[in-house]
Amino acid sequence: MKKCCNILITSAGKRVALLKEFKETLGKLIPDAKVFTTELNPLLSPAAALSDGCFKVPRVTEEGYIDSLYDICRDNAVGLIVPTIDTELLVLAQNREQFTGIGCNVIVSDYDFIALCRDKRKTGAFFTSKGIRVPQERDKDNPVFPMFAKPYDGSLSKDIYVLRSTEDITPEVRSNEKLMFMEYVDKEKYSEYTVDLYYNAKGELMCLVPRERLEIRAGEINKGITRKNYVYSFLHERLKNIAGARGCICAQFFYCAENNDVVGIEINPRFGGGYPLSYAAGANYPEYLIREYLMDEVIEPFGDWSDAMLMLRYDDAVFIKGAGL
Repeated sequence: MKKCCNILITSAGKRVALLKEFKETLGKLIPDAKVFTTELNPLLSPAAALSDGCFKVPRVTEEGYIDSLYDICRDNAVGLIVPTIDTELLVLAQNREQFTGIGCNVIVSDYDFIALCRDKRKTGAFFTSKGIRVPQERDKDNPVFPMFAKPYDGSLSKDIYVLRSTEDITPEVRSNEKLMFMEYVDKEKYSEYTVDLYYNAKGELMCLVPRERLEIRAGEINKGITRKNYVYSFLHERLKNIAGARGCICAQFFYCAENNDVVGIEINPRFGGGYPLSYAAGANYPEYLIREYLMDEVIEPFGDWSDAMLMLRYDDAVFIKGAGL
């Protein structure tokens, strides 16, 4: 079977920087290969407009999604699928072996690990098993203020609450069975960190880049800086191996420099929105994926990325003439 070397980034949306990083890296390593994208509405996706071709697919929750994706990969010599949104991960993990038969590697972690990441109760137990502290549980009937509440299966910062008095525990909050109640981590004392980790096919940690979130916009990092500090050494020691982890993993932590307290919050087993900062610092995860899965090379551990690399994001635009909307 001919080696499939094209890459498909699913649900590409506004991830223009990630697309460009894959295109730049793939162009250097396999010059004739292409980076494709998928979208519900390709015409309205900036990343789709800048890719080497975008394919319209059904919603991931629809029955025909996997069949559509399979046909695209088979017909376009796709050797690597890179998902970007949470709702795709479990479905792709369930069907990964189907794509292997046509020479296509679906870069998702194992189903059980993704399920763990999707349930923040299980994520907390995982952090604890690795010697990483998590926020202490609180009882809504015997509250200790301030408290924080969030859904155990939530995403995109939806339905989260800071509770400072009994008046904040409204009937809506009290009746929401998905809410977890926990200690409030004071952001005046703690800095918020996102950590980009790369795991090889054996679940071995090859690279870890902590980046401090200096400014957030719409739940995503807007300004940030890489930090090779205590967070790096603390997590590197504890997260060397994760069974079932594969490719880029994005995890959230709080860190207090006064007492070196690191608090685990959540794990997203995919590329995070702020990954371009790690890329700029020298942690080229697209290259690791291409070398490991398309070129059959062994990836070596890497820690020589740039400390104190600052990212300042801004808005840009893609213009499409004669779109016909």
